[in-house]
Amino acid sequence: MTVPLDVRNDIRSMDARGVPRAEIARELHLSRNTVARYADMEDLSPAPPLPEERPRPALEEHVAWVDAVLEADLGAPRKQRHTAKRLYDRLVEERGYEGSYSTVQRHVREWRLARGAGAGGGYLELEWAPGTAQADYGSFEAALAGERAHLKLLALTLPHSNARYAVAGMSQRAECMCAGLADIFGWIGRAPRELVLDNATEAGRRVRGEVTESHLFSLFRAHYRMGSRYCNPYSGNEKGSVENAVGFIRRNLLVPVPRVGSLAELNALLREGCDRLNAASRARDGRPTPEALAEDLAAMLALPSAPFDAVRWVRCRADKRGYVAVDGREYCAGPAWHSRELLVGVRADTVEVLADRGRRVALLPRAFGDGPAVRNPLSLVPALVARPRAFGESVIRRDMPAALVEGIDRMDAPQRRQTLRSISRAAEASGFEAACGAALRVVEGGRVPDDATVDVLARRIAAGGPEASGGADLGVYDAFLRGGESHAG
Repeated sequence: MTVPLDVRNDIRSMDARGVPRAEIARELHLSRNTVARYADMEDLSPAPPLPEERPRPALEEHVAWVDAVLEADLGAPRKQRHTAKRLYDRLVEERGYEGSYSTVQRHVREWRLARGAGAGGGYLELEWAPGTAQADYGSFEAALAGERAHLKLLALTLPHSNARYAVAGMSQRAECMCAGLADIFGWIGRAPRELVLDNATEAGRRVRGEVTESHLFSLFRAHYRMGSRYCNPYSGNEKGSVENAVGFIRRNLLVPVPRVGSLAELNALLREGCDRLNAASRARDGRPTPEALAEDLAAMLALPSAPFDAVRWVRCRADKRGYVAVDGREYCAGPAWHSRELLVGVRADTVEVLADRGRRVALLPRAFGDGPAVRNPLSLVPALVARPRAFGESVIRRDMPAALVEGIDRMDAPQRRQTLRSISRAAEASGFEAACGAALRVVEGGRVPDDATVDVLARRIAAGGPEASGGADLGVYDAFLRGGESHAG
């Protein structure tokens, strides 16, 4: 039995509150086995949405019409709204529907449950119960590796104790937000029982009074078994704690403009600074924050055993060069995958390209804003092995040492194919740079690179052996090859 996502959230939230599972089953009209299955799930990370062959429901072509009728009913008197039976009768009479009444009944029930689950937002009291958190974003600038960067500051507060936490990121897209919140939860060691956000975040959008959560954030929330509430982004009293925290952290930890080597270094500074500020802060009732924080922690939820994979899956068709476009940036899957439909997993810091029902094609760093295409030289190698004469015009040349490019240019097609294949295979264990360095050592020794020699040399280069400084002694490999030839004779 497939249970709608909002009902799964209800099961896990009620189970986290200690509601008996038999009572959950009665209240949600589910079997006890179904309740147990979803309550005991350890990992709700989104899996790659691989295609499944299944027949389309008879109601599918009428869903938009049914939803529009139900939406229009919200403005009618309660006793003059459509029942499932009335909708079924109209579908048959007006639209020629040939499906069953039970299908319509299930859809109406799911629509109303979804609306009920999303209607929990409202005016929030100024007294905050332990275990409740607020989250919001702010903007700031920093110098990363010498380059000025416009960054996002994700702040989370526990208003009961006035504890404040923050992480920096490149974007506030749903996958970045979920990854940032997961980092903060791990930092605290617990997850909030309820998280308060505004509808300016990518967690959810409020339209005509109704909040629709993003699919990824809804999975994230179910993974941690926490509730959520959404407030008006312009109503400061509803989430004043976190709004004040954004400005407080920015003034105290991000002035002057930080100059760091990487985002990880910046987040380490933010973590140290927040811990220092929390140790010196006081809760609203005057107690030291560390003392009140113990009450927050006691009311919060234990972290699940499985980490949440904050990934957004999208389908893309590669162009004739083997590039896919995601969020305005191009990523190279490789010429071998030109004109193919691929599945792309977008995470806060990486982009993963899958094909053939889950086979990984490429794993690339995530890029934001305008800029050149992102590529991994290794993704170009398979096509060059198949067509070695194309090496003369391939962009991979700029990623290799000039002396190695010159050496490969002097080779014939079979020698180029062997060299490129040996680099590709060695790079799987040692990395592209070490594999190219090993191939260069072999070329400088007057030989055509082969799989075994390049692999051994690349491993030593990657481990920091003498070959890393260019002092490779290929005599041992020559002796190895001569010994092999004698043995064969």
